Amino acid sequence: MKALLFIETNEEKVLGGSLELISAVKALNAEGTALVVGNRAAADTVAALGIPVIFIDAARDCDTLTEVLSETVKEQNPDVVLLANTVLSKDVAPRIAARASLGCVSDVTGISNTDGKVIYTRPVYGGTVLEHIEVEGKAVITVRNGSFSKPEAASNAGVTEKKVEIPADAVKAKIVDAVKEISESVNLEEAQVIVSGGRGMGNVENFKLVEELANVLGGVVGATRPAIEDGWISRAHQVGQSGKVVAPKLYIACGISGATQHTSGMSGSNYIVAINKDEDAPIFEIADVGIVGNVMDILPAMIEEMKKAKAK
Repeated sequence: MKALLFIETNEEKVLGGSLELISAVKALNAEGTALVVGNRAAADTVAALGIPVIFIDAARDCDTLTEVLSETVKEQNPDVVLLANTVLSKDVAPRIAARASLGCVSDVTGISNTDGKVIYTRPVYGGTVLEHIEVEGKAVITVRNGSFSKPEAASNAGVTEKKVEIPADAVKAKIVDAVKEISESVNLEEAQVIVSGGRGMGNVENFKLVEELANVLGGVVGATRPAIEDGWISRAHQVGQSGKVVAPKLYIACGISGATQHTSGMSGSNYIVAINKDEDAPIFEIADVGIVGNVMDILPAMIEEMKKAKAK
C-alpha cells in the first residue's frame, strides 16, 4: 500500500499535525512518501524522520497547490493521500479527490488496516457518535490534529527536488491584498498543557485563576464560548466546535459543564482533569480525574501546590 503525505508548513516551521501523518502511515502499514512545497528547510526536517520527501518549489496559494498535488498524485499513484485537517487542507482535499475521482473522508481520528481492509474513524454529530468508513478504491483523507503521536528521528530518507509547470489558467483567484488581523498569538493546537475555563468561573476576575494555573504549569489558556462571549478572554483561546480542536497531554477543565460543542474539540486529550461543583456534569464522563467542588476553592489550592512542587 502506498501513501502520499502532504506536509504543511507555517513560514519556516512544519505543522505538528502534518508530522503526525508519518505515524498515521505506520498505522496503515503503508509505504509513505511526503510532499513538501516551497520550504526546503522543512523538507530536510521531514526527511530526517525517516520518510522520503519530494520537494517542489512552485505553489504559493490554494490554486497552485491544488495543481501541484494533483500532478504528484498522478505521478505517484498512491492508494491514499493524507493531509492534516487544517483550513488549507479542507479546501484542497476535495479538489484533489474530485480531479482524480477518489473518495474523500475528513476529520479522521483513527485508522485501522486489517486483512487489506482500511477503516477510517471520524466523529459526527458534534462528537457524540463515531462512524467507521470504508472507502471503495483510493481515497483522500484529512486527519485531525492530535490523533496520532509525533514521529521520532530516524535515518535520513533524503529529499528529491522536482518541478511542476503550472499553467496560467490553473489560477482561478488572485490575491490583490491581504489584511492581517492584529490579535493575540495563541498556539492551542501545539500546546502540551491547556487549562480552560468556562461559565462556571463566574466573572473575569475569577477567570484570572485559570490564567495563573496555566502560567504555573507552563501551559496555554483555553476557554469555552460563553467565557469568550462574556469578554473574559479573546476568541483566540476558544476550544470547541466553533474554536480550536486540541489534543494536549494534559487538559484541565475549570467550571466547564461539558457541552458537546466544547468536548468535541478536546476529547482527544491524553489526560483530562475536570473541576465542577455539579457531580452530574457531562464533563465527568470523559474525564480521567474528576474533582467535585467549588472551582474558586480548588484552583487556589492547586496553584499553591504546583508552585511548591516546582520549587523543589
